Amino acid sequence: MNISVLRLDHRIGRDTRITTHVCLTARAFGASKIYLAGEKDVKLMKNIEETVNRWGGDFEVEYIKNFMELILKSRGSGKKIVHLTMYGSKAHKTIDEIRDSSSDILIIVGGSKVPTEVYDNADWNVSITNQPHSEVSSLAVFQHLLMDGNEFDLKFEDSVFEIIPTNEGKKVNVNKK
Repeated sequence: MNISVLRLDHRIGRDTRITTHVCLTARAFGASKIYLAGEKDVKLMKNIEETVNRWGGDFEVEYIKNFMELILKSRGSGKKIVHLTMYGSKAHKTIDEIRDSSSDILIIVGGSKVPTEVYDNADWNVSITNQPHSEVSSLAVFQHLLMDGNEFDLKFEDSVFEIIPTNEGKKVNVNKK
């Protein structure tokens, strides 16, 4: 299963930090690509690409102008669309069905008000609690459920830095590229 993420409504200045964290979370929890919709933030995209260069793996970031075009194209190619929203079905009750679909998945996380057409074109509108909280936490919890905890064992090839888990202190391998 290939996982990609669509971040709606990015606004330069206002959303830079949260969108950066959405990108980092998507990558760390197993997504291969993130699409950014809203204002084109070249600096943010470059920062994410630099992170991938340092920390490894195959993760792409792409700006898109028309997010509905991407959603419809994804549906047409057989991808399943999961929209994370506080108004959706409970994640822990739908995750098996989503995981069992064996399809590539496009996960949508919003910013400000999400248009009705996003809800209407999602295969699943999924909630991570029915309370307000951040796109970052929603994405992390959902991807953790989707990956069934296997994100803990992901390997990121061609990294410069590699953390060696340890109970005390910090252990980092520095690899030459």
